[in-house]
Amino acid sequence: MTSNSSLSNMQRLVEQLKLEASVERIKVSQAAAELQQYCLQNAGRDALLVGVPTGSNPFREPRSCALL
Repeated sequence: MTSNSSLSNMQRLVEQLKLEASVERIKVSQAAAELQQYCLQNAGRDALLVGVPTGSNPFREPRSCALL
């Protein structure tokens, strides 16, 4: 029984290694350049850089209404 489980574990390992070997890889320098370009292109829409308009900020303090 243990030889069957060991064989199935090895087969799963081989399939996983085949999958990982087939993944397309790029150089780190190319990935970094693409990431930098993406960040620069989308900086105008980044709420952490430009802020959130007060009218559409879901985290703003609720306004209190007092009728006197």
